[in-house]
Formats: sequence, C-alpha cells, structure tokens
Amino acid sequence: MRLQYWLQFLTDGIWRITEDEVTPVRKRLYSCVKIIYLSIEQFLNDRIPVRASALTYSTLLSIIPILALLFAIARGFGFDALMEQQIKSGVMSQQSELVFSWVNSYLQHAQSGIFIGVGLIMLLFTILMLIDNIERSFNAIWQVKRPRTVFRQITDYFSMLLLLPLLIVISSGLTIVMTTYVKDLETFLLLGPMLKFLVRLVPYALTWGMFIALYVFMPNTKVKLSHAWFPGILAGSAFQAFQYFYVNSQIWISNYNAIYGSFAAIPMFLLWTQVSWTICLFGAEMSYVSQNLSSFSFGKETAHISRRYHDFFCAIVLSAICKRFEHEQQPYTAEELSKEHKIPIRLTKNILYELTDVRLVYETSDDDKEGNIRYLPGMDINRLTVGVLIERLDSAGAENFKIDKEDYSASWHALIEAKQAYLYQSGRILVKDL
Repeated sequence: MRLQYWLQFLTDGIWRITEDEVTPVRKRLYSCVKIIYLSIEQFLNDRIPVRASALTYSTLLSIIPILALLFAIARGFGFDALMEQQIKSGVMSQQSELVFSWVNSYLQHAQSGIFIGVGLIMLLFTILMLIDNIERSFNAIWQVKRPRTVFRQITDYFSMLLLLPLLIVISSGLTIVMTTYVKDLETFLLLGPMLKFLVRLVPYALTWGMFIALYVFMPNTKVKLSHAWFPGILAGSAFQAFQYFYVNSQIWISNYNAIYGSFAAIPMFLLWTQVSWTICLFGAEMSYVSQNLSSFSFGKETAHISRRYHDFFCAIVLSAICKRFEHEQQPYTAEELSKEHKIPIRLTKNILYELTDVRLVYETSDDDKEGNIRYLPGMDINRLTVGVLIERLDSAGAENFKIDKEDYSASWHALIEAKQAYLYQSGRILVKDL
C-alpha cells in the first residue's frame, strides 16, 4: 500500500505541486527527483538509442574525412605529430597505423583526384552532414522546430573544426608540461601528490568542457550554462569511464580479433561510438529537462487538453500579444507569457507554434545579445477578431480527402451553418479587447 502511494506520488502528485506549497529545501529535493525521473522517461520516449544508432552510422561514414581535415589543419600549423600521438593513446590505439594510412590516402585523393575539387567537396559535405545530424538530434531533444540557416551552419561548424585541433594540441602541451613539473617535484610531500592528481584530472576537465560546450552551443536555442554544467560533467565522467574500460579491455578485444581477424576493428569501433553517443544524448536530455522543468508540470493535462480549453488558451495568448503591440510595449517571449498568465510553458510554446503556422503571430528576435524569440501579431489587430482566430484554427491542416460531400450534404450543411452563426457572433469581438 505504501509502495502504491509513492508510485502515485512520483507519477502524478509531485507534478501538481506548485512552488508556494513547499519549503525551498523540499522544492530543491523535488526538483532533483523530477530531473532524474524525467531524464529517464524522455530518454525512452525520444528513442535515444535509435538516434544514437543513426549518429553512429553517420560517424562511421564521416570519421576518416573528419580526421583528414583535422590532420590537414594540424599540418598547416605544424603540430600533426601531436595529433598522431593523441590518436595512438586513445580509442584507436590498436588500429592507429591503419587509420593514418587511410587519412593520408584520403588527403592525397582529395588534392589530386580525377575531378579536381570533387574530393575536397565530398570531404566537406560529409563532415557538414554529420554535424547537421548532430544538431538535428539536439534540436529534437530541445523541441526546436527550425535548424540553423545554411550560412550559420557553415560559419559555426567550421569554426568548431578549426578550434578542435588547437584544443587537442593545447591539452597535449598542458599535460606534458604538468607531467614534467610532477617529475621535478616528486620529492615534495605535498605538492607532488597534488600535481599528480591535477595531471590525472586534465583529461576529465577537457572532456567536461567539451560536453558542456556541446550542450550549450549545439542546439539552435538558448541554453543556460547553469543547466548544462552538471549534465556535462556527468556525461563527460561516464564517457571517460567507458573509454578507460574499452581501452584496457585488451583480452576482450583480442577475443574479437580471434573471431573476426582484422575486421574486428569495425564492430569494436561501432560499439564504442554507439555507447558514446548514447551517453552524450542522455546528458542533452538531462540539460533540457533541467532548464525546462516547469514545463512538465500538469503534463498529463497538457497532453490531453480539451478543444474548449485549447481555444481558450489560444485566445488568452493572442490577446496578450495584441495588447502589448497596441500599447507599444516590448513583445512577449514564451516564458513571459507562461509566467504572467500561469499557463504551462510547454502548452504555451505549442500554442505559439500553432498560431505561427496559421499566420496569426510571427517571431522576431531581440536586438541584444540574449537573442530571445518574441512574438508579434500577424495581422492588423483592429481586424483580428475571435471569429478570425476560430476560423484559422479550424481550417489548419489538410482537407484533401476523397469523400463526396453531396452524399453527406445534411451533415455538412448543418455543421457549416452552425459554424457560420457562431463565427458571425464572435466576429464582432476584437481579440485585443478580451
């Protein structure tokens, strides 16, 4: 009986508690429980293992072009030897020579192919497609409808690719410098162990930074650092732990070599990539849940909202936007609408997406660095009536079905006449006057 109570509280009761009903300590505790529960639930609902499999396939297709581009950039700066050292000490340590031969062959064909420039174009296209697939996976998790523009994709993605070799070299140099200092200070009882700990912490710190940066910059929306740092540290630690297990499982890998021979490198790399992407996307889910925790309140009610209440909230949201515009005030954001009118944020965003699709509102961006999305009326507010709102909502979607209306003329005309009478009455009421 007690177990049934806690299950009911976890699945329903905890989501109906408002902030003013509990103490700050209990509110924080409930928030942690919600984040863990929702991260696992969203992980399953969003089919993250399937998305990780798709990214694994894209990674397998793009890994050699990416390494080729990184090595080309590294050779331009003169630190390709450090790049090779990092690969030899990493996941591909067993097949490093084979990987280097593939990379060199790819670069030679890209520079002197039968069709000059085709190899380079294919290299860049393959890399862009992989990063675009990563962004789309993150956008799906964050429920972002629109990806980056082509111009932003080119500028943002290639900025990351140019910075990656520099970060690898900086991390290698930092590790070498700190290791040298540790050897010089081994006789010191206090500094020696501390520096050894710092040297061992460097790979973890760099991995944490990589995951945090990925969670902040990859989705095409504003992600707050306060909601990305803990998922980044958690995912980075899990990634490092799995990599350590993978690299040091030589007996297990040798068994695969005995079965598959030289072909064993492919299934082992696929396994490592699948698990790595799964860890990465779970951290992204946790970051999304942490930042949008309030949107999951009254989740069942939002998912099964009645048509009457849906239209009611649409009228509230659209009326508020029109009033702001009429008084020449700063347009609303989705968060401001949700907080001011006490509408769940997820429902607010769904309504704004729907009103945007029927062209009753449109999006605009802030001029400041925040880049918040704000909403303005999509037509003259002196002609925007409740009847227009209802008509646009009713006509949204497809109506091109193979059905003869004449066979059902009585039903069709009865419905149309009822709608017209209703729209005639509501057509006299302006949304801004609600």
